[in-house]
Amino acid sequence: MDTVRPTLVSDLLRGATTLFTEAGIASPEADALELLAHAWSIDRAALSRRRLFDEPVPESVSARFAELCDQRRRRTPLQHLTGIAHFRHLQLQVGPGVFVPRPETELLAGAVLTELSELSELADTDSTTKNDKARRPFVIDLCSGSGAISLSVATEFDRVDVLGVERESAALEWSLKNLEQCRLGESTVEFISEDATTIAKARPDLCGRADIVVTNPPYVPDSAVPRDPEVAEHDPAAALYGGDSGLEIPGLIISQAEQLLRPGGLFLMEHSEEQGEGARELLAATASLRHAATFQDYTGRDRYTAARREA
Repeated sequence: MDTVRPTLVSDLLRGATTLFTEAGIASPEADALELLAHAWSIDRAALSRRRLFDEPVPESVSARFAELCDQRRRRTPLQHLTGIAHFRHLQLQVGPGVFVPRPETELLAGAVLTELSELSELADTDSTTKNDKARRPFVIDLCSGSGAISLSVATEFDRVDVLGVERESAALEWSLKNLEQCRLGESTVEFISEDATTIAKARPDLCGRADIVVTNPPYVPDSAVPRDPEVAEHDPAAALYGGDSGLEIPGLIISQAEQLLRPGGLFLMEHSEEQGEGARELLAATASLRHAATFQDYTGRDRYTAARREA
């Protein structure tokens, strides 16, 4: 009597990789691995072991994997299917209504952490601040979305206070979920529902207080619909589109940051690879934000611009 050959790990991964390649997905094998691990409720290390020995896959797992692959083939974002977006050392909960954080934004969080380290070293060597134990750095994250930057900063630097500002209620709900699962140590994070383009007027008590203002604002030109369906159809429009040139909303945020920063405070803003010069021009037009410089991402493209508020 013939026996039915069990479905093996290699069978599922080979089929999914082919399916995703034909669908135009940029990382077909990596997505297949991530979805099979999720369907099997195991981590990637455990899946690697089962792949090495090409183990049989339970029918229930195969069925769940097939459902996920069909959704991914239709370009539902991988992070919406797994419910997780990896950002620096964090696993953030994401889904419909919130912008999925990108790897390049990790550089923005890293720049905040570098500035905080320099502030800490300065406080340790400056005799005028050395004994001021109550002085804690204060960071404001405008358009905080999932909370990726805010929570990375607070979990990687001890004794910092971070305020995330987010207008969209759905995104704010995701950031609050992520806050619940983070261990902050002696740092604090608060997320508030406010518009980043009018925050200084709504919260005048914040003006002149921030050591750092960081933002990953909407900066896609209104007419430039993203090519990838995952972005165009699933990322919220409020997190994408920044006006006719893409820099209208960032320009409004720059004016708010100038009011929120203390003298000497640092402003950091992500933008597209074509917008570095435009960002520097907006900063040069302000009354006090100076020394603008644009920095590149992992691929050598312009990705964010920094400036410092002069006294």
